[in-house]
Amino acid sequence: MGKRKQYDPAFRDYVVRLVVQDGRRLTEISRELEIPYDTLSTWVGTYRRQLKKAEKDRQSSLLTATEYKEKYEAERKRALELEEENEILKKAMRIFTEERK
Repeated sequence: MGKRKQYDPAFRDYVVRLVVQDGRRLTEISRELEIPYDTLSTWVGTYRRQLKKAEKDRQSSLLTATEYKEKYEAERKRALELEEENEILKKAMRIFTEERK
C-alpha cells in the first residue's frame, strides 16, 4: 500500500477556484499539477456543495415581504413615538424658559 499524499488546505482552495471560478477543466488541472483526477473531482464537489449550502443559508436569512412590512411598521411606529416625545420635551423647555424671564 502506497503512502497517500497530503495537500495543504490553501493549495486545495486555490486549485478548486481554478476549476470553479476560472472555468479551467479538471483534466487539464489534474495533468498540470499532477493531482489524481478523482481527488480533484472530490475537492470540487465538496466546494460546490459548500457554496450551495452557503447560498441556501443566505436565502433563508432574507426577510419575506410580510416580515419586511412588519419590521418597517414597527420602526415607523417607534420613530413616531420618538417624534412625539421630542415635541413634548420642546414644549416643556419653552414653558421652563418662559417662567425664568
